[in-house]
Amino acid sequence: MSGAGDGPAERMVSVNGSPCRIWEKGRGEPVFYLAGLAGLPRWTGFLDALAEHRRVVAPSLPGFPGGLGHDRLDSPLDWIAATLDLLEAAGMDGADLIGASVGGTLAAEVAALAPGLVRRLVLIAPFGLYDESVPPTDVWAQRPGAEAALLCHDPAAFEAFVAPPEGADPGEWSIARTRAAEAAARLLWPLADTRLERRLHRLRAPTLLLWGAADRILAPAYAARFDRAIAGRTEVVVLPGAGHLADLEAGPAAAAAALRWLS
Repeated sequence: MSGAGDGPAERMVSVNGSPCRIWEKGRGEPVFYLAGLAGLPRWTGFLDALAEHRRVVAPSLPGFPGGLGHDRLDSPLDWIAATLDLLEAAGMDGADLIGASVGGTLAAEVAALAPGLVRRLVLIAPFGLYDESVPPTDVWAQRPGAEAALLCHDPAAFEAFVAPPEGADPGEWSIARTRAAEAAARLLWPLADTRLERRLHRLRAPTLLLWGAADRILAPAYAARFDRAIAGRTEVVVLPGAGHLADLEAGPAAAAAALRWLS
């Protein structure tokens, strides 16, 4: 699932004294991207499709591939502050923002609490809300090997996404994947309820909600809850044949919807 053509340029910034990677590709007006569960172990077709029209800036959140320092983040407020530091260090100031899954949670928080930073927003199956009638799947309570089928409708897409990059040590890569799972858990475990709903009335940026129709982690019904709670103009797009990581599985369709919204 890696992108075609030349890879992204890479630079590092410091967040809370720890390094975090920033990947960048494309030209023109910038759009920033925060990845979901598993982070961004490799550049994707979705990001390549965006980079054909925009300059894509993809910072790595602490603890996810390319970033360290998650062990210093003990509360949602810690994570929000670190995300603000990361985006500002990456050069974001009144730009468009896309967040997927756990990255979508933090993108929504940033847009609600620092409205001047975000012009337009795309949220791809964000965590943060809890509905007892359709509770989120606990991804940390699954049997080994079950993760791929939970996160993607086509498990092979996820396996290819998280396979060790060329030249990576398999042991070190396994540690990196475990670190990403731990980082997500520090923000979301056990119920994935960050009380985000209490702050969505502050989210006034025009917001597109993208959801995979086959999401086994967060039911597409959550899109309606976000839609009702967000103060700004919203639209919901459900992508057929895609699971929780819809931008990974339905890259061209997800990119087309995002570019239309952000144009």
